[in-house]
Amino acid sequence: MNRILATLAAVTLAAPVFADGHASGDAEAGAKVFNKCKSCHMIESDSGEKIVKGGRSGPNLYGIAARQPGTADGYKYGKDLIAAGDTLGGNWTEAEFVDWVADPRAWVRKTLDSSSAKSKMSFKLKDGEDAANVWAYLVSVGPGS
Repeated sequence: MNRILATLAAVTLAAPVFADGHASGDAEAGAKVFNKCKSCHMIESDSGEKIVKGGRSGPNLYGIAARQPGTADGYKYGKDLIAAGDTLGGNWTEAEFVDWVADPRAWVRKTLDSSSAKSKMSFKLKDGEDAANVWAYLVSVGPGS
């Protein structure tokens, strides 16, 4: 019984550590799927290292796991994504990211509880496994990786 309680306590205490930036996907597979994203998104470190050269019509995805939706410096987000990020009041999580990339407009509408909310991102990555793999890749190339 003590062993069970100790295990439960350890899992409970570790949960917050994994809440931000935890990735259940395959980063290597995500690097391949990210090829679909790089026409709009780049990954460039804070020091200017180009991890993935990509487009600039979307925000830089470096450090996405450590920031609130709609808050990357140097990118002009739509007002609805900014409001959705404020509503969440926290950083991207894997679950939110996977929902977001499956259908960005639907995610913003659900998050804001508004049928008129819009998203500037029109691309949809509906395969949940691919989305989890992209998240794992982004976490793997982000700060502290």
